[in-house]
Amino acid sequence: MATSKEYKDFILEQLDLLDNITCKAMMGEFLLYYNNVLFGGIYDNRLLVKIVDTNKKYNMNEQIPYETAKLMYLVDDVDNKELLKEIVIETCKGLSNKK
Repeated sequence: MATSKEYKDFILEQLDLLDNITCKAMMGEFLLYYNNVLFGGIYDNRLLVKIVDTNKKYNMNEQIPYETAKLMYLVDDVDNKELLKEIVIETCKGLSNKK
């Protein structure tokens, strides 16, 4: 099942507290970037972020975005814009530390 345009638009609206969010379509799903850092995506109408040390404190559930992919964290509370902003920033911080 591919992500609906409505759900993608909803998630982008929820991320509007962050500048420099970009979204790229990929095979019916969407990759999400913050300041050009790939931090997650929208898969089957679910917001998933990469697993890094800096976002483990949010106790999110692990899910697989698609067959053969690495596990990612499911962001359950997509209605909380402040929490979403924090999770994205912390995720990108962790990804920057990996480089």
